[in-house]
Amino acid sequence: MANDSSYLDRNPHSILIIDDQPDNLRVLATILEGADYFVRKAVNSEFALKTAATTQPDLILLDINMPVIDGYEICRQLKRQPQTQTIPVIFVSALESTTDKLRAFEVGGVDYITKPFHIAEVLARVNTQLRVYQLQRQLRSQTQALQAQNTQLQLEIRERHRVEVELRQQRAETERLLTNMLPQMIAKRLKTNSHTIAEQFDEVGVLFADLVGFSATAAQMPASQLVNLLNEIFSTFDSLVEQHGLEKIKTIGDAYMVAAGIPVPKTGSLEAIAHLALDMQVAIGQFSRPDGSPFELRIGLSVGPVIAGVIGLKKFAYDLWGNTVNVASRMESTSLPSKIQVTEEVYRQLKGQFAFSSRGQVPIRGLGSVKTYFLSDRLPSLSIYKVVGQGQLVPLVENC
Repeated sequence: MANDSSYLDRNPHSILIIDDQPDNLRVLATILEGADYFVRKAVNSEFALKTAATTQPDLILLDINMPVIDGYEICRQLKRQPQTQTIPVIFVSALESTTDKLRAFEVGGVDYITKPFHIAEVLARVNTQLRVYQLQRQLRSQTQALQAQNTQLQLEIRERHRVEVELRQQRAETERLLTNMLPQMIAKRLKTNSHTIAEQFDEVGVLFADLVGFSATAAQMPASQLVNLLNEIFSTFDSLVEQHGLEKIKTIGDAYMVAAGIPVPKTGSLEAIAHLALDMQVAIGQFSRPDGSPFELRIGLSVGPVIAGVIGLKKFAYDLWGNTVNVASRMESTSLPSKIQVTEEVYRQLKGQFAFSSRGQVPIRGLGSVKTYFLSDRLPSLSIYKVVGQGQLVPLVENC
């Protein structure tokens, strides 16, 4: 079927006349051609059906009394075929009874002209049905266009929804990664402020821990086994850090760094990091070297002012700077296996709550001879919990 735009511009319209009487064909053709319609003629049902299917006229004038099959059956067959089912059919017949006319409409006819016919009536009815057909074609075309637009809109809506879901997932993943790398408060500030984040804190506890002899152990292990082991150890430490409300700063090889009192200063943060140091020494006992011997930790702890902030443009890192950080690192590097070496300031602040032993003067690079202490235990009145399993804290009854 021709597309609608060509149909609306087409002049003259195409009309198929189906009648087995040559005189009737000639008269109707003369009338219609005189009105500038393009006329095709068919004198039998088989040719009529084939012509209608191949040429797809704009209108069919159909006689009822046809040989082989009558006009009613021809109309039924036209309405069954997709190529011809929308073409309007006007019955032209000498039959005048209401029954004949009703039957014509029942099989799909749109109008009925009784023979003998009048030229004005034929042209009026033909013109009316062509106009109706044209409007129907326009309506179908508009409907199809709207359906196509609706389909496209639905596709766009689904695609937009898919993109929005992906963006939400990516945003959630980005936020998860950001909060894994940075303290939550710093991550929020970084998302809303692109400027450098740097703050001065007057008193921060800084802890460094290092696995004793790990380099030699690492040389004896496959890479995948080494990484898995470090992941298990540091994951245990991560759990302890979270339980004590502290902030893991970073890992450097087999070294582990934690801070207390940042990014928000808290009362009791130095006590919390001291508890963490003792719990880490207990937790490392769960892990063994390939030869079966236990791992040992050297831990160093200092307290004092630091500068904390975010550095980098692509791989953000929250880090600490200042003499307190350097001293904590020296406390760890000069400590002994399975010991927690602390500065005199840490000892001064915590001596009423934890058990210490004096180590005496220790030469510290860049600082000279410095008096240090070993943190060995909680005092009995403060032993309110112990560490079991993978760093899990179990409350104890306070000693009286």
